[in-house]
Amino acid sequence: MEVKKTSKASLENKRLLFVEIGLVLSLLVVWGAFSYTSSEKAEPVLQAETVVVEEEEMIPITQETPPPPPEIAKIPDLSDQIDIVDDEIEVDDNLFMNLEDDANMGVEIMDYVEEVEEEVVEEEAIPFQLIEDKPMFQGKDANYFTKWVNQQLVYPEIAKENGVQGRVTLQFTINPDGSVSNIKVLRGVDPSLDKEAVRVVAMSPKWTPGKQRDRAVKVTYTFPVIFKLQ
Repeated sequence: MEVKKTSKASLENKRLLFVEIGLVLSLLVVWGAFSYTSSEKAEPVLQAETVVVEEEEMIPITQETPPPPPEIAKIPDLSDQIDIVDDEIEVDDNLFMNLEDDANMGVEIMDYVEEVEEEVVEEEAIPFQLIEDKPMFQGKDANYFTKWVNQQLVYPEIAKENGVQGRVTLQFTINPDGSVSNIKVLRGVDPSLDKEAVRVVAMSPKWTPGKQRDRAVKVTYTFPVIFKLQ
């Protein structure tokens, strides 16, 4: 269905009227704006700021008094004047004469003699195998010393209970006077057996010392002590 408009209902005939009304309204708005800003504009007012100046506190400057300079030692005044004092002390001349004549008052001067200590040179012991004249035990050879030691041995009970036996190798020195010293355990078996072997050898009577070039010397002797359970 086609819609038809009448000439009265068309807005094209009223366009000019609307434009004019719009221009009038625009002018009114512009005029109102200018009149409002001019009436409301206020004159600028300058206010001076108050500046408070604080006075700085003056601190007095204190100066330390320097210590006084050290006193200079006074130099004593030397005088060239010499006072002569009379000596009224009487000296007996006979006193010096008696001292010179007395022979007991003299000091005897002796020549200095430096004491020289005799240096003891310890001779080294000679091994039993290298000695010229071997030591003798109670007039017999070393085998007799083995028999004597076996007769003196007491088998330690603790070694018996534990079934310990074996050979203890000792070394000792036969001195030029025949005494026995410096007994050492070269190879041990048990502390109880080692101690018993040393005890018996230390009880040894004096030997006939060994000689080297007809002079008694120290001789080292290695000796085995055998412990054997029966």
